[in-house]
Order: sequence, then structure tokens, then C-alpha cells
Amino acid sequence: MRPAFRRAHALSAPRSLAPLALAALALGVLLLSPSAAFAAEDSRDLFTRLREDYGLIGGAVGAFAGGLLTCLTPCVYPMIAITVSVFGAKQASSRKQAVLLSLSFVMGIAVLFTTLLVGAALTGGLFGSALQKWWVNVGIALVMGAMAASMFGAFELTLPDSLMQRLSSVGGVGYGGAFALGLVSSLIAAPCTGPVLTGVLLWIGKTQSVVLGALVGFCYALGLGLPFFLVGAFAVGLPKSGKWMVSVKSFFGTVLLVCALYFLRYAIPAMTKVARHDTMFMVAGGGAILFGILLGAVHLDWSDGGLGVKIRKALGIAAATAGGFVLWISIELPPETPHIVATVETAPGKKLLAWEHSEKDATERAQREKRPLMVDFTADWCGACKEFTKHTFSDPRVMEKAGNFVAVKFDATDDEDPQVDQVKKKYGVVGLPTVVIYDSNGKERQRFTEFVPAEKFLKAIEGID
Repeated sequence: MRPAFRRAHALSAPRSLAPLALAALALGVLLLSPSAAFAAEDSRDLFTRLREDYGLIGGAVGAFAGGLLTCLTPCVYPMIAITVSVFGAKQASSRKQAVLLSLSFVMGIAVLFTTLLVGAALTGGLFGSALQKWWVNVGIALVMGAMAASMFGAFELTLPDSLMQRLSSVGGVGYGGAFALGLVSSLIAAPCTGPVLTGVLLWIGKTQSVVLGALVGFCYALGLGLPFFLVGAFAVGLPKSGKWMVSVKSFFGTVLLVCALYFLRYAIPAMTKVARHDTMFMVAGGGAILFGILLGAVHLDWSDGGLGVKIRKALGIAAATAGGFVLWISIELPPETPHIVATVETAPGKKLLAWEHSEKDATERAQREKRPLMVDFTADWCGACKEFTKHTFSDPRVMEKAGNFVAVKFDATDDEDPQVDQVKKKYGVVGLPTVVIYDSNGKERQRFTEFVPAEKFLKAIEGID
């Protein structure tokens, strides 16, 4: 890559990426929204539903769309055509060579992002433990807010000029040069990829899933590299750079602000009281988002005019952010349900899953009655814990299958309580969610540290007695 990468440049060719850009923007809005529909019966956001209902394929689609949308920002998009020229795809002697050169470049991007996200997943245990501290969540919210400010143009996340010059000299013509160029391109484009990547890293750290980290990193890189590949391998033309790329940055900035409020609610649980799990609040949240967009949250630029334009932009961002947060909370939080304390009889000799709330009483009862034990660690701020309650433990098949278990829900919301810390150490709990399954002999048989749907949970407890 050369310093000239910083100049906007467009190729002209018979084909255009304009339809691809519009499709990516639409799909990105859909995937990054808390929900694609106002379905009160399903509190999961769309990305979570794709991942849980369609497995790794769903997760791959969500990550790919996010990467493609990131590529449409002004830090990345203008680099495409000139980058392709540097690694030699335009001068390739054959279509095969152009494809291989372009593929080498994309693989360089993929190696970088996959390594970063796998590293985030491997350290997820520490992250999950830290999330139980209110000040950590406040810190994350502040970082998200700062990343959003960079998306709105308050400042740029850029590397020192000396390092930028060194990175710009990496790579060159040839497969090895194209691969090296892919490794450093994302670093040079950090002003736009950095804020988005920060949010993804935090999320992967929370899930603690290496497989998901590798998948998201690789597919995000493929989405980010797709336009480079199309231009390099098939000489696809690019629509001209323009103000629409600033709108993409504004969209990401608003999403990051919503995420900041989402983390802040863990430190200030009272924030969840601004919404309830009903259609009225969902419609209100959606209406606020639409009002904010119409007011200028996305399409207006700070430099479009005087004070009036700036005020409209600020008010639009505030309305869209507040609406996005209310909508997300309204959809995600399950309705309050009374705790079941007594065992429910379904048929002679049959019992349904019933929850106790004293860990000491539950363990003593399991030992006394020689029954398997299930311990569910939950907290007010733990979204995945609520998903367990609503989507897994409430499933009639799970309730019947786990009817023979002595089940206890342990509230770990107050991590400053010495008793909470003592019980967590007893069970080796690092982060939430955590569900631990013991057989009737007191041997640990299963441990879940992320949400699993009912079908997977049923298979896991099969044969435990």
C-alpha cells in the first residue's frame, strides 16, 4: 500500500457495485437492529436468532453483512481501487492470476481479524468476570461512546505518521505482497474499522466462544474484503465516493451509542424501567428511531450548514439512540414471571422442573434424596440468563425432562456480597451465564457458560440421573 491510498479513487467499468452497496446497507440495518419485527414473543435480536436457529450459517451471514457495511465507510471505500492496483490485480496476465492475487489480499485481512477475535474469545473468562463489576460496564459504555464520537467526526483513531509510512510500504506485487497488504490494510483503515471492531471484540469476549470468534472474524473479513475481490478479480466498477459514506459512519455511530446505553444499564439497572415488554413500547421505540432518522441523524453532516443543521443532527442522533435503546430493552427483556417454588405434578409419578432459591437447602436435599442437581447462576444484568429462563427452562420438554432434578436459581447480581462470592468460588463460576449440572452421586456432568436452546439442553442432560 502506498500513501496515495488516502485519495478517493473510482474505477469505471460496465458493471457497478451500487446495487451491492444498497443491499449491504439495508441488510446491515436489519442485522444490527435489535429485532427485524415487533414480535413480542421472541426477545432475541436478529443476529442471535440467526445464530441460534440456523447455527453457524446464521452467525456467518450476520458477520459477513457487518463487514460489508463497514467497507462502505469513507476510510475504506476510497482505498479499494488504488489498493487493487498496488498488489497487481489490474496488471494480471490472466483472470486466474487476478483471482488468486485478490484472494491472497482478502486472506490477509481474514488472518488478522480471525486472530483478534479468537484472542478475545480465549480471554472471555476474564471479561465475563469483569463484567460483574459496575465500574467495568461504565468504562465499556464510555469506550463505546468515544468510538461513536469518532464515527461522527469528533476525532480520528489513526496510527502515528511514522508507523503509517512503514505500513504503507508493506506488500507489493505478487501473492505474498498481496497477503501482507491485506494484513496491514485494516490497520491503516482503523478510523472506521476500529470503532466497529471494538464493539465486536467486546461482544465476542462476553460470549467466550472460540468457534464463534473464529467464525465472526473470518466472515467479517470476507464481507470487508468482498468489494476488493470483485474489483481485483473481475474489474467490477465502483460507484463514486460521496456523502453517502458519511451516512454509513453516522449509522454506525448511532448503533454504538445504543450499545453504550445497553452496557450502562448493567451498572444502572433502573434504566430498564424506561420500557416494558409490550407492543406499545416497541412501537414507541421504532417511532423514535424513524423520527431521529428523518430529523437528520444519518443523512445530515455537521458541515452541511450552520447551527440549525448541527442542532437537527444532534437531536436526530439523540432520538434515534433513545428509540433504539427502548426498542432493544422492550424486545429483549422477558415479561416477569412468578418463581415456581413447589413441584408441579403432571401425572402419577411425573414431576415438572421446579426452582428453589436457597443453594444450601437445594444441595442438602439433592444429597439426601440422591437426586441430580442443577444450579443456575443468574443476575439482573445478564441477558443470556434471561434467555435461558424464557427460551430453555420454560420449554415443556425441558420442564418434564428435568423434573427429577433438584434445581436452584442463585442470584449473583450483587457481586459485592461475600456470600455471593463464596458460592461462586465453590462452583468455579467465572462469568455469567453459568448453569452447572451434577448427577445423583455429586459428580459434575455438564457446564453451560453461554445460552443454549432447548433442543441442545435436552441432549446434554440425557441420561443424567
